[in-house]
Amino acid sequence: MKPLHACGVAELSRALQSGAVSSVELTQHLLARVTRHEQLGAFVAVDAELSLAQARAADARRARGQAHRLTGVPVAHKDVFVTRDWPTTAGSKMLAGYRSPFDAAVVARLGAGDAEAGEPGAGMVTLGKLNCDEFAMGSTNETSVHGPVRNPWNPQHASGGSSGGSAAAVAACLVPVATGTDTGGSIRQPASWCGTTGIKPTYGACSRWGMIAFASSLDQAGVLARSAEDCALLLAAMNGFDARDSTSSERPAQDFHAQMLASREGAGGALPLRGLRIGLPREFFPAQLSADVEAAVRAALRELEALGATLVELSLPRTELSIPVYYIIAPAEASSNLARFDGVRYGHRAQRYTDLASMYERSRAEGFGAEVKRRIMIGTYVLSHGYYDAYYLQAQKLRRMIADDFQACFAHCDLIAGPVAPMVAAPLGAQADDPVRAYLADIFTLPASLAGLPAMSVPAGAGAGGLPVGLQLIGNYHAEGTLLHAAHALQQATDWHRRSPPGVDA
Repeated sequence: MKPLHACGVAELSRALQSGAVSSVELTQHLLARVTRHEQLGAFVAVDAELSLAQARAADARRARGQAHRLTGVPVAHKDVFVTRDWPTTAGSKMLAGYRSPFDAAVVARLGAGDAEAGEPGAGMVTLGKLNCDEFAMGSTNETSVHGPVRNPWNPQHASGGSSGGSAAAVAACLVPVATGTDTGGSIRQPASWCGTTGIKPTYGACSRWGMIAFASSLDQAGVLARSAEDCALLLAAMNGFDARDSTSSERPAQDFHAQMLASREGAGGALPLRGLRIGLPREFFPAQLSADVEAAVRAALRELEALGATLVELSLPRTELSIPVYYIIAPAEASSNLARFDGVRYGHRAQRYTDLASMYERSRAEGFGAEVKRRIMIGTYVLSHGYYDAYYLQAQKLRRMIADDFQACFAHCDLIAGPVAPMVAAPLGAQADDPVRAYLADIFTLPASLAGLPAMSVPAGAGAGGLPVGLQLIGNYHAEGTLLHAAHALQQATDWHRRSPPGVDA
């Protein structure tokens, strides 16, 4: 058997079921790795005793014959999911030391369950909380109060954001799978930069209950893992309607793993993707796209063709408009959502103030970082009297047009493919003085987020400096099964998802 840390979720599930390893042994092994690789900055909260207690409970559950297929498998959670037993900071001084009285729905469904909601949990073992950009605002995971997350492939480069801690932890084999959130690409972009597989499901597929909100009409929980199969296993346990979340889709929970493994109608044998039409928007391959990224993506597309897929040229004409649309809507919603952090009910409170107004001002000035303040100010401006119609309302109209463009394309294809990011992982600090440059780097991930479509990043090759490159696949609403099937077929034919950063076995 491979080293425990090199195994994915599916492999560990089988090993636990056969008795080849116990959850306690697995948890001890990974906790030791987390300690050895602290310099990556991926974990922000670890409690070995709590994790081992969960592992012992998982082993006991298996001994009783009551185990879920994920019982005893370790997972770690992005620090925007509230947890009862670990602190939740959202990467911000504003929430330093905050402890939630309950677990987020995603955490509960993967873990011990939610007695109040009447939901059993899968029995996974939480290893701890993972670093993220402050309130999930950022593209490089350098805005966190806990410091930056370093890319395991080259520690002088960024891991991507905002789920950079999740991507780095999986890439460095500190944990086999991690949760993340995607608002404008915050699962897919770090997955691409760190060489992991990451998926954002259809908006509303996974409950947002207990997820600290950035932009409520865009935020969606998802998964980062080593393979499409591992992502499917986690999503199968995470998804499903939640009456406490007004944005939750009223659909029964789906077994995405079974859907992924099911052959498409007419497909099979040596051509598992026969009959699958994959659209290539010309706007996803502009002249500004780095040559190394384009070469890796084109090679992956040729592999999909060899597996039986048909490539279809098409157009998403409003791709460039997704940047101004997103950077009006997301900050506007952030301005509203973050108004609750005022030093009164919870969160950081300034030590010195003269009256209520100055307490608000000082607490927010001290508690929020520069990027969060920037987005709050933009959002407040576009929602203010005299500018709402000119900016926010127009952005919402364009958002609908962007979604309509996707539906026009899906009349001619089943999936859409292209790059995740226009370049490989940036050096740490490279975008610190130019936030607009970082915003422009989101051009390929923003359209699917604005439309609420499922999308994922699949390791597709290496670019400059040997840094990973991801292939983006986008599906129609609730087409996660097709999306995962295509990614799984590609990963059966390639080994990019099995490659590890230098020194990962140290």
